[in-house]
Amino acid sequence: MIQYGSDTVTQLKFNAFNPRMERRDGQWIDIELAVEVEDATPVPSGLTDLTVLVITTHGGAIAQIVPLDEGTDCEFQFTADEKEQIRAYMERDEIQAAIANLAAQ
Repeated sequence: MIQYGSDTVTQLKFNAFNPRMERRDGQWIDIELAVEVEDATPVPSGLTDLTVLVITTHGGAIAQIVPLDEGTDCEFQFTADEKEQIRAYMERDEIQAAIANLAAQ
């Protein structure tokens, strides 16, 4: 993670994601991921309750990946490697199927 205005980079390794999905409208699906990180890569001290907001199309394409702290926008951003871990999870067949099911409702 990279804090805006800081030169310090913290590289998180995610162990697990717990998704909560919500259909926003006829175009977007909002997915909030509760995360579990490896003990060796702790969440930066400036974050209280890190979650991830992933916005996808109804077809499952990722439009945006945003870190949240206590459910709101924060002063951190994900590194390319962290985004890749999230993207790989989102591309799993069961997640794509859940998005398609929600989009069809």
